[in-house]
Amino acid sequence: MKYYLYIIETLDDTLYCGTTNDVFLRFETHKKGKGAKYTKAHKPKKLVYVDVFDDKPKALSEEYRIKKTLSRSQKLELIERNKEKTEKIIATLKS
Repeated sequence: MKYYLYIIETLDDTLYCGTTNDVFLRFETHKKGKGAKYTKAHKPKKLVYVDVFDDKPKALSEEYRIKKTLSRSQKLELIERNKEKTEKIIATLKS
């Protein structure tokens, strides 16, 4: 099973990072205010970053690294650097 690390941009321009095995279902859950305490208060606007991992521990490790070690500007750089890759992953998941 594949696991996905994702970053959501919220309506108030903050970034939320999480891990799931179903990106679209998880995003919809966040939009309904049921995904996480953070996204209940900071409503999701769009998925801005997605990466894929072969197992859950690797995805969780990367989530932890992003949340704990990257500044906002570094997260934005990561998002920008991987925009094309993210678009390809999202397109693959939609098909």
